[in-house]
Amino acid sequence: MAAVTRRLRSSSYVSLIRRSLSTAPESASASASSESAQVRSQSTSPPRVDPKDRNIQWVFLGCPGVGKGTYASRLSTLLGVPHIATGDLVREELSSSTPLSKQLKEIVNQGKLVSDEIIINLLSKRLEAGETNGESGFILDGFPRTVRQAEILDDVTHIDLAVNLKLPENVLLEKCLGRRICDQCGKNFNVASINVKGENGNPAIKMAPLLPPPHCASKLITRSDDTEAIVKERFRVYNDKSQPVEEFYRARGKLIEFDLPGGIPESWPKLLEALNLDDYEDRQSAAA
Repeated sequence: MAAVTRRLRSSSYVSLIRRSLSTAPESASASASSESAQVRSQSTSPPRVDPKDRNIQWVFLGCPGVGKGTYASRLSTLLGVPHIATGDLVREELSSSTPLSKQLKEIVNQGKLVSDEIIINLLSKRLEAGETNGESGFILDGFPRTVRQAEILDDVTHIDLAVNLKLPENVLLEKCLGRRICDQCGKNFNVASINVKGENGNPAIKMAPLLPPPHCASKLITRSDDTEAIVKERFRVYNDKSQPVEEFYRARGKLIEFDLPGGIPESWPKLLEALNLDDYEDRQSAAA
C-alpha cells in the first residue's frame, strides 16, 4: 500500500466527482472482469502503518449487515482519520423533511440501491464539511457500491486499500433481523445469538448478542428495512451490482478479503493482524 501524498481537497474533489459522474460509462463490469482474468492477484498485505501518517484512503466492502460500519468506525478512531458512511448520510437525510427524503424512503423501503446522483450529492456535502474542519484522508463505508462509482472514485483520488468483509449469507440474514436501535439515544444493538456449526469445511461461527443497557431495553425499535423480504432483496442487489466492485479492486491488487470468525471480540484482533496493525493498538495504548 503506497502512502498517499495528495491531501484531500474536497472542493476540487467534489467537482471532479460530479464531472466524472456525467462522463463515466454506464457499466464497466466487463472491463473489470477482463482485467481480473489477467491479473488474478491474491489478497494484498499492507505494510505497517506509520502513526504519523493519517492520510490513508481506504474503502470497506461487504454485503449489507456484515459489519462494515462497526469495523470502519473502530479503525477510524484508532488511526485518527474520518469514517464516512454513506448509509449514515442516507439515514440523516431520511430524518429530514426535504423532497429528497421522500424519494429516499421509497427507494430504501424497496431494498433498492440509491442512485449515483443522490449518493454523490450526499457525499459531496460531507466532503465539503470535512474540508471546513481540516480533515485529511478517509475510510469510506458504503461507497463505492457499483463499478461505475468505483471508476469515478478511481478517476479523482487514490484508494490505497479495499477491505472486503465476509460472512455466510445465512449468518448475515440472522444478524440483520436481530438489529435494533434505541429510539431515544440512537445507539445500535443486536438481539441475535448466532451459533452456526462448522460443516463441509466451513468454520463454526459464534456471535453473542449485543444487548442494550437497562435504560435502553424498553426503547428498542427495528429498522423499517430490516424485514426478511427486504434484507434478502438487498443481498440480491448486492450480488448483482456491488460484488463486481470486489473484482475491480482485486484486479488492481488492492483487495484484502477477510472472513469474520465471529463477533467483535474474535474478529477485531484478527482484522488488525490482517491489516498489519496488530502492534499499532498496543503502541497507541502505551502512548496514552
